[in-house]
Amino acid sequence: MKPIQKASLVGGITIAVYLFVVVITTPALEPHAAISAAFQINSIVIIGMGIGIGLQVFLSEKSKMLGCKLDIKNKTFGGNSGSTAATSFFSFFSLVPLGCCGWWLYALSLLPSVVGTGVSAVLIEYSQVLAYLGLAIIFGFAGLTAYKLRREQRLQSLNSI
Repeated sequence: MKPIQKASLVGGITIAVYLFVVVITTPALEPHAAISAAFQINSIVIIGMGIGIGLQVFLSEKSKMLGCKLDIKNKTFGGNSGSTAATSFFSFFSLVPLGCCGWWLYALSLLPSVVGTGVSAVLIEYSQVLAYLGLAIIFGFAGLTAYKLRREQRLQSLNSI
């Protein structure tokens, strides 16, 4: 599969999984209404995660195609999946007041017993900012991978001369 096709597929799957979680955790709303609410509040996060993960897959596949020896599987994908999980987690909080993701109310009620009241208040109050921060980390890892790929390409071109 070509890098752009694989990246598009993985980016689409990322968005589909996010929306699937929204639908599953929102039994009080029809799936269309839950998805609509999610896009109204978190469209930047939803689309950004798809693009960011797709970009990372593209860069990884491109480096394999060019024969570059980037050690991105363990480090970058681990950080990227952690950032994606955190971004998703925080972005779901902003959907709770709309009636979306009712299951997350349960998660929010347990939060003070896990991390304390003060930290819980900060996490809930700044959940949207934290979701955007997670998105920035996803794109940061993609940028780091692009930089490493470019550097490796330059080294290969110098060695071939």
